[in-house]
Amino acid sequence: MNRHLTIVLLLIAALSGPAAAQSPNIILIIGDDQAWFDYGFMGNTAVHTPHLDQLASQSLVLERGYVSSPLCRPSLATMLTGLSPSKHGIAGNDVDGYNRRADLDRPLRAEFHRIPSFVRSLSAAGYRTFQSGKWWEGSWQDGGFTDGMTHGDPEKGGRHGDVGLQIGRKTMKPLLSFIDRSVSEAKPFFVWYAPMLPHTPHNPPRRLLQKYTSSGLAEDVAAYYASCEWFDETCGTIFSQLQRNNIVENTVIIFLADNGWAASSTNASDPNQKQWKQYALRSKGSPFEAGIRTPLMISWPGKIAPEKNSDLAHAEDLYPTIAALAALPLPDHLTGINLLDAEQRRQRQTITGVTHSIHNMTPGDPDDTLQYRWLVHQEWKLIRRFHGIDTTQFLRVHEWDTEEVRLFDLANDPHEQHNLADQHAELVSRLTRMLPGPSSPPQNPDSASK
Repeated sequence: MNRHLTIVLLLIAALSGPAAAQSPNIILIIGDDQAWFDYGFMGNTAVHTPHLDQLASQSLVLERGYVSSPLCRPSLATMLTGLSPSKHGIAGNDVDGYNRRADLDRPLRAEFHRIPSFVRSLSAAGYRTFQSGKWWEGSWQDGGFTDGMTHGDPEKGGRHGDVGLQIGRKTMKPLLSFIDRSVSEAKPFFVWYAPMLPHTPHNPPRRLLQKYTSSGLAEDVAAYYASCEWFDETCGTIFSQLQRNNIVENTVIIFLADNGWAASSTNASDPNQKQWKQYALRSKGSPFEAGIRTPLMISWPGKIAPEKNSDLAHAEDLYPTIAALAALPLPDHLTGINLLDAEQRRQRQTITGVTHSIHNMTPGDPDDTLQYRWLVHQEWKLIRRFHGIDTTQFLRVHEWDTEEVRLFDLANDPHEQHNLADQHAELVSRLTRMLPGPSSPPQNPDSASK
């Protein structure tokens, strides 16, 4: 054989074979509607989350993680693309009510899928990729997964996960079987595990509900905490499957929640709460910490040193972080950081996000329904009120709030009880200038050259 050809072949083998063998498996666990403080490892002694507590003890735990939006669909869309809702175009959960007009939602999804995502990058790099749980953007095939559960057909009840929502609540078998198949085929794999837990309906197993009701908690809080532990148990099932397959040391686990939640009874003293029974007003759907903050943790035994810190983290960082873990190409337009880079985290001082109307969007003009912009700068948090349209007559979770500007000192007031805006007018002005303005979705790469 020609000597030069031999050298080339050896180089190809060195670059492809071992690299592929060393690619870590990646499991992304996304909690659904759980407040940042409702975990044992975050200091809650009333709710029991032993499996996630154990994961936290083995993880880089970023206690000040944030999502881009306090609603699941735009929040998940940011995780996938690394873009804000104003840029990826998914500002709320539906185009029209509860997607009564599927013909309006399909073109929105089609435009969304023209934006690069880390799932498509992983699949293109040879990963087997599996979708389960919450998924709004059509079928798993539409999202670029190699395997999955959600069909996404509105004629068959497809809206936000359909068959995929059985995961965790009814079965874990499809996910566990996917892991087994991937291991047997010696393929690196990625799992999107986004069960509708602890999301309502809070109907946990009776044994768990009795455990919390016997503690004297309010009925809605007990049911929610029991659902949190139910979710934790399903995570434990995944961890056990990794152990059975002897792949713990080559598997990265990333955890965060899509947005927060708090029981309505915890806000009973607020007269406005009487108009809204589903959950506490300053939680899901709101720009307050209980709506947008989440612990974000990354575990890779033997590779990532366990640590808890208060560095700012954002859902926009998932794409850059996963790209670094799997040696994927990274699109130039992303502004998130690799969370495993301590220096990048140290240099970051500011993160931002938005809140839009919940159940209506304006395709092509995502900020038409803008309700809030918020910013966290070091320990300060600014919230500015906007008044975008809300055509959903039966869901007006924002109408109670007429306060235009809020400023909180999160270091001393993590639950945002004291608005300091009037005391720090100059700081409010400076932080307001740092807020990003309305913007359009990114230009389709296919049309840029036309």
